[in-house]
Amino acid sequence: MVTVEYDSVKKAYGETIAIEDIDLEVDDGEFTILLGPSGCGKTTTLRCLAGLTEPTSGTITLDDHDVTDVHPKNRNIAMVFQNFALYPHMTVRENIGYPLKVAGVDKSERQKRIDQVAETLEIPELLDRDIANLSGGQQQRVALGRAIIRRPSVFLMDEPLANLDAKLKVSMRSRIKVLQREMDITTLYVTHDQEEAMSLGDKLVVMDKGSIQQIGTPDEVYHQPVNRFVAGFIGSPSMNFVEVTHSEGRIQAVDAPEAFDVSLVKTAASRYTGTERMTLGVRPQYFTIHTAETPNAIEAVVNVTEPQGDEQIVELEAEDVSLTVVAPSTIDATRGDTVWLTLEDELVHGFNRETGERIGDPEEIVAATRASSSTGSQS
Repeated sequence: MVTVEYDSVKKAYGETIAIEDIDLEVDDGEFTILLGPSGCGKTTTLRCLAGLTEPTSGTITLDDHDVTDVHPKNRNIAMVFQNFALYPHMTVRENIGYPLKVAGVDKSERQKRIDQVAETLEIPELLDRDIANLSGGQQQRVALGRAIIRRPSVFLMDEPLANLDAKLKVSMRSRIKVLQREMDITTLYVTHDQEEAMSLGDKLVVMDKGSIQQIGTPDEVYHQPVNRFVAGFIGSPSMNFVEVTHSEGRIQAVDAPEAFDVSLVKTAASRYTGTERMTLGVRPQYFTIHTAETPNAIEAVVNVTEPQGDEQIVELEAEDVSLTVVAPSTIDATRGDTVWLTLEDELVHGFNRETGERIGDPEEIVAATRASSSTGSQS
């Protein structure tokens, strides 16, 4: 097993910067997710490690060995692509064993390792089938098998589940996580799907416009977003952002000063001492809907309700401010109804209007989140 390190890696295509100042360490056996919107540079970052793209500057090391200029075949890295890239004229057995055949491994050893990999992936019955006769999920397992049979030091995956249906994605997600844990292979995985990232990764690397915005565990990135971009990108439905004024713990929405006028508890308000105007960020889960008038609440009118089983997504208007709230399905609210929203004060975020950076001590927010979760589990 190996550690991976990017040191000030940059890739430019003429005047276009694909990635810049990529500084990243991936520990031995760690499952690291490169997450971000399309075009943010995550695949370029992965391809530089694979040797498929040459960095313009910076270095990449595997266990302190500089591999920046090493040929891809000499890096002991295996990669699984979005389109699987299987050989249609070969059987499953031949596809899985092809890397060993190219490496000159004798036939008996190849067959032994092919059987082992097929057992691991639970596809021994597919070994003699043609690729064309496999489902998408089965093809994905074959692609994984072809990658792991080499026993690589590093495993790279570029949106490997993008072409699968929703149910199959969940199943394959679990299979990949178990496989990575069992093999303990250092893994970098590219996706734009935040649910996929949150469920799979030990570490998330959130990227935007060619740069790393934040590195942390899924819990850290969700509860301690360093800026407005990360806060808005992580979480579904997306975080609500409202321009507000602040004075001694009282916040008013600029576009809804009468309807959106509430006071924060002292611990939350203390984070914004000296801040007169900011962008308030509130996750939809951190509102509570009341159907009767409630003190220190935001008055809003229901626009749309979207049933989601035990929950419902409610779209509302507080004067000229649009809000999205996740509420229990037992809340009886329909289009046109007036409701009142209270905040879980200590779980809100304030962001600098100019820079987008979060205001306040992240540790306070984490402590408040854990306290809230503990209280909820006891009730």
